[in-house]
Amino acid sequence: MTLGIIGCGKMGRALLGGILEAGLYSPQEVFAHDAYAEAVDAMVADYGVVAAGSNAAVAAQAETVLLCVKPQTFGGMLAELGETRDRLLISIAAGIQIATIETATAGHHRVVRVMPNTPALVGRGASGYSLGTSASEADAALTEKLLSAVGYVTQVPENLLDAVTAVSGSGPAYVFLMVEAMVQGGIDQGLDEKTALDLAVHTVAGAAELLLKTGESPTQLRENVTSPNGTTFAALESFRGNGFEGIVREAIRSAHDRSVELGRPADS
Repeated sequence: MTLGIIGCGKMGRALLGGILEAGLYSPQEVFAHDAYAEAVDAMVADYGVVAAGSNAAVAAQAETVLLCVKPQTFGGMLAELGETRDRLLISIAAGIQIATIETATAGHHRVVRVMPNTPALVGRGASGYSLGTSASEADAALTEKLLSAVGYVTQVPENLLDAVTAVSGSGPAYVFLMVEAMVQGGIDQGLDEKTALDLAVHTVAGAAELLLKTGESPTQLRENVTSPNGTTFAALESFRGNGFEGIVREAIRSAHDRSVELGRPADS
């Protein structure tokens, strides 16, 4: 088996690191290319993979190719894949639809579209994926194996991938913003910045772990920690009074709509 990676930025490195650590491929079975030679050189130095001279060279040597380039440069990259046939192309480009990839490659390849997120960098990613028209159940199984190396993965219909993008793809930034606000709130009440940050980060990590390990709903866990007229009750009343839930839902809608826009042809 051979694997190709086009795009050696943070997400490409995160996926590769998890895949190699899981023993799914050896470094000598992985071929990498990036428009920036420095990015390829760094990946080769850090992981021992093979540098390919071009995007076409990656496709020529790899049976499965991870497409980890930005949406803005995606079309040009697809045009460089050359005359290869019957590769499994796994795209992580936000908003780029399966039909767009299949059309641009003249239907010569099987396509899977994935929406990962940045916690994949620490093996705690959350990814959704959809199969293209000619992708098989074996392709689905391989995709799940690769993505499971960096976290949680689930299959969804493609028309829901924009929602996946809005909830989990962009979601880490929502949490980071919340932590920033918690830290500043702690500072406002007299804590030093490091103490406030440490408390906020461990609180968020612990709350997420509690959700994962207990299997209880977020509603139930919230109720468990909220005493009538207590401190948590007062904080939640402030959230509600300021429209917190509506703000979050509107943010997710905005991210969803932007993902849809990114997937439209430039001339539409």
